[in-house]
Amino acid sequence: MDFPPLEEVVANPQFGALVAAVIVVVAGVLVGRRWYIYRANGGHTHGVLLDALAVIAPYFAGLAIVGVARLMLSSKGVQTAWLETAWTLLAWLALIRLLIFLLRVSLGRSKIIKAWELRVTLLIWVLVAARLLGWLDPVIEELDSIGLSKGEARITIWSVLKAFATVTIFVVISVWVARWIDKRINTMQTLAPSTRIGIGKFAYAFLIAFGVLMGLQSAGVDLTALTVFSGAIGLGLGFGLQAIAANFVSGFVLLIDRSIKPGDVISFTGTTGTSTSGFGWVEELRGRHIVIRDRDGVATLVPNQNVITNSLINWSYGHPRVRLRLPVRIAYHDDVELALSLLLQAADHPRILRDPPAVTRLLEFADYGMEIELRFWIGDPAEGVNNVRSDVNRRIWALFREHGLTIPPAQREVRILEGGKSASALAPRSSAPIVPSADGQD
Repeated sequence: MDFPPLEEVVANPQFGALVAAVIVVVAGVLVGRRWYIYRANGGHTHGVLLDALAVIAPYFAGLAIVGVARLMLSSKGVQTAWLETAWTLLAWLALIRLLIFLLRVSLGRSKIIKAWELRVTLLIWVLVAARLLGWLDPVIEELDSIGLSKGEARITIWSVLKAFATVTIFVVISVWVARWIDKRINTMQTLAPSTRIGIGKFAYAFLIAFGVLMGLQSAGVDLTALTVFSGAIGLGLGFGLQAIAANFVSGFVLLIDRSIKPGDVISFTGTTGTSTSGFGWVEELRGRHIVIRDRDGVATLVPNQNVITNSLINWSYGHPRVRLRLPVRIAYHDDVELALSLLLQAADHPRILRDPPAVTRLLEFADYGMEIELRFWIGDPAEGVNNVRSDVNRRIWALFREHGLTIPPAQREVRILEGGKSASALAPRSSAPIVPSADGQD
């Protein structure tokens, strides 16, 4: 394509209009970008319409300049081929910029997406402009001539670029659909937050993987060649990655079934009851593990598979009321009725519920004393269980000492035999004769 000399270009009356339009568009884009990005980063919020106006206004101003110059020069009989081409290219630029802006708004208000928004617009516009001007076909032919051949298959630079562009388009569409699904799921207040998060993450992973496969298929990549690769992945999951896969599946189950949520108070134990072994708060549900923060401030990472397969106590699941039991032993010479009444007095604690009331029980006449027990309910186990036990036990100890009740320790009587003689030698011998049984049985 032959270009006219520079002096002829500058002397053409269309040149001034084109320069003015370019200056207005570039200046408007820079000013609008500064208002659009930097003020937004500073915490100023704007509506979508205001953002769209700041984005599109410079291109409309350039179109207005080119359009007015075109009408003026046409009325004087001057050729306006340059202005017609410039108006078409600028209109395409405005349209692409608007579509990219709407796509960015639908995907989210991320600063990273904002930073790449203009670059993606210019890249797409350059390709469209090259196509309109007839410059794209020679470039495609040149890129398609450079490549590698193996049998009937041929891989060229143009085929790789086309496949990359196709996959990118399908992935963007998949992300847009996944985000729409995520927004719809988040509006369903009947679902638990963990369930909504799990469905949203699953939708993102599934749709993006599906978009990549569809993009590769549309680009002409033979997906049957991936069967060997997928078989290798399955074999790896079956052997080396079995535990990791089980943890990821268990994490998804935890998000769906709502049995454990961030903020719950749990404890790991092998038996049922109000055991506080492994007591801690659930801080976070992750893909491979859950994060539990104990009373010492230590974060424990528990694999999701352990949470699914092992027993644990969730103090926050269902109703929050739990019953605590405090066993106490008293001596046989103590007044058991007085001891039971003192246990009820010790249950006067702000965290102990009045309904149902605390009760006492005489459980057993044991070897070392009488076993009695205080039973009471609390409604906030997440605030701690052992602290209530400690307060009530201290009160029981003070009341027992005040009223003279004793808590007998376990005692055993040990007899030491004489010298080195055996127990059979020291046992008294019977003088009565041994008479066999009448029925002949042992």
